[in-house]
Amino acid sequence: MKEIKYSIIVPVFNEEKTVQTFYDKIIPVMEKTLEEFEIIYINDGSRDNTENLLKEIALKDIRVKVINFSRNFGQQAAILCGFNNASGQAVIDIDVDLQDPPEVILEMIEKWKEGFDVVHGKRKKRKGETVFKKLTAFIYSRFLRKITNMDIPKDTGDFKLFDRKVIDTIIALPEHNRFLRGLTTWVGFKQTFVEFERKARTEGETKYNFKSLLKLATNGLVSNSNYPLTLSLKTGIIGIILSVLAFTTFIVLEIIDINIPLTAYLFPTISLCSSLVCFYNGLSNIYIARIYDEVKNRPVYIEKNKINF
Repeated sequence: MKEIKYSIIVPVFNEEKTVQTFYDKIIPVMEKTLEEFEIIYINDGSRDNTENLLKEIALKDIRVKVINFSRNFGQQAAILCGFNNASGQAVIDIDVDLQDPPEVILEMIEKWKEGFDVVHGKRKKRKGETVFKKLTAFIYSRFLRKITNMDIPKDTGDFKLFDRKVIDTIIALPEHNRFLRGLTTWVGFKQTFVEFERKARTEGETKYNFKSLLKLATNGLVSNSNYPLTLSLKTGIIGIILSVLAFTTFIVLEIIDINIPLTAYLFPTISLCSSLVCFYNGLSNIYIARIYDEVKNRPVYIEKNKINF
């Protein structure tokens, strides 16, 4: 059996309208390489007809492999599962919605053959996305870069090519709540990017809602930065300064014969202290919850069955 050169990782969740279209688009692109490849669909607990459609595709094409999860574990878990099961020398992660054009993979492969270990897909334009989503993504990506001190490439997502040694390094990391975009930068190696214009979805709707986006954003912050832990000291200093200014103002008012009731001193002080204690306790709980997840040592995902492995 010939060695597989490229592994295409495709996470899917309730994508019955897109899985066949994606297959029809990706196959001609990969066949242009004239090298062996595999396409690994990770069915992340879909509740529609996605599983049956993937089975039909896999039965017709031995190059297509399918892993079905027992339930929905999230995109990051699906990508990691793809990494664990990929056998290619280069591994490409791409969404099934065709917003990331499959043709760009050929450019990524060229960069890989030039000697780069990670090739990021960098978006020049983002079609089909709301102003709110574009704005929050813009702010978050730059904020993350600032507080993590990691040079995470701007305007990049999970659409990337990884060399085998990078995949092996990421798989070996023991943490459970992974933010793969951050880990890709953290592990190092020789990295570059190719630019492309992100298209609007061909069919279906995005499966990322506010809750899942918030979870991903939280993983990015907590997994890669201790910045929240420093907020306690910074906010405490600011609170002390404000309190001193308030007391100074009250004293000055007393000096110029403007009477200040005792409650004016007590109420803002008690309120400020109570609020800070609750806020800091909430921040600490985030890290305690993360430690709890790690100690439980549960698997990141559970495979229900596999096809063509």
